[in-house]
Amino acid sequence: MRRIFSDYAYGPGPRSNCWWDETIAAPVWPSQAGDLQADVAVIGGGFTGLSAALHLAEAGAEVTVLEAETPGWGASGRNGGFCCLGGSKLSSAAMRRKFGAAATEAYEAGEEAAVTLVAGLLEKHGIDADTHSKGETRLAHSPRALRRLQAEAHALAAAGETPDFLSKAQLAEAGLNGNFHGALTTPVGFALNPRKYLFGLANAAQNAGAKLFQNSPACTITRKSSGFAVQTPKGMIRCNQVIIATNGYSSEDLPGWLAGRYMPTQSTAMVTRPLSEAELQEQGWFSHQMAYDSRNLLHYFRLMPDRRFLFGMRGGLLSSPSAEAGIRRKLRQDFEALFPAWRHVQSTHIWSGMVCLSRNLTPYVGPVQEHPGMLAGLCYHGNGVAMGSYSGRLLADLAQGRQPDLPYSPVMQKMGKFPLGRWRRALMPPAYALLGLMD
Repeated sequence: MRRIFSDYAYGPGPRSNCWWDETIAAPVWPSQAGDLQADVAVIGGGFTGLSAALHLAEAGAEVTVLEAETPGWGASGRNGGFCCLGGSKLSSAAMRRKFGAAATEAYEAGEEAAVTLVAGLLEKHGIDADTHSKGETRLAHSPRALRRLQAEAHALAAAGETPDFLSKAQLAEAGLNGNFHGALTTPVGFALNPRKYLFGLANAAQNAGAKLFQNSPACTITRKSSGFAVQTPKGMIRCNQVIIATNGYSSEDLPGWLAGRYMPTQSTAMVTRPLSEAELQEQGWFSHQMAYDSRNLLHYFRLMPDRRFLFGMRGGLLSSPSAEAGIRRKLRQDFEALFPAWRHVQSTHIWSGMVCLSRNLTPYVGPVQEHPGMLAGLCYHGNGVAMGSYSGRLLADLAQGRQPDLPYSPVMQKMGKFPLGRWRRALMPPAYALLGLMD
């Protein structure tokens, strides 16, 4: 595999000390060996791949999932656990200008349907994923950001909705006190333990008949007259169709069409020791709302059911042991700046992982050009819990040759190329610098 970060980024270093590993043991899947036949081979065992496998298997398809590492190793097993609206980095207004009103409305309906899908999967399959939070709260990090939130609240009120807006004076009473100027809550979404949800999906997919393999990377994908041959280190999958579900851990050559069309970037998170009631009251944060601030380079955070506090942000632009140590220090500094009463509270776990961006700033779900029978779903811009699960559901329909019965907007069917090819990471430092200045 040809990837655009150093090998360190894809190794155990960034993942070390991930809190979610302490909460549930990983299942052990076999390694793929020998020749197997399948209707669909799914490359990637995260939310997208397992959702696609589950829905295909439930429809009667023979499905094989190839995970290059172990279950929960990638972003799906180490993210912040926010199941919420999102997936695109385009504003609604920008999306309307670029794609039109109908496509934008379909996409926004899809974002809400994605959250509903996850809730339905949890209920249908009896997955206990430590869910909490009624929607998602955005906190203004500056007076200017507060004015934008107020304008959004007024627009909602004008449209006949009742906005859940809090002034700075109301934050402490609501248990949302920190260095913020106000808040607006979106009523759609909830938080969960991503690893418990992922393994619940895996169990459901296996029960439906899907075959799941670990330590089984796809080494090559070869087009055959009757479909595809996917080579693994110890065997081969012969299949009619292939689904690429690798998101931020994609490569430039599996397939080559992806080269230059995705941008992996790092995110870093930490979890504190459990907080006492006195410590919660001292800071004035005792709400179980999942929240994020209004920065472009945002922070995301939530008080979990066990009273540990999760805090995360965009990670570093470089990947090495020293760069990882540096971004972990920066994360801790930002935590203490936003929640100064907790400066003495130990962060017991800190880790990093990859999210994935597209040049269009929207997710992609659809065919891989020039490879009939190959599909891909990726680029969720840090919102993979809901959108990855949803993309897997859409891909399952597309693999069966049918139009999805859930919203499938044209917004999700375009994937442009970044400039600079394999060196496109050079675009990120100036972009981050500009976003930082805007913040």
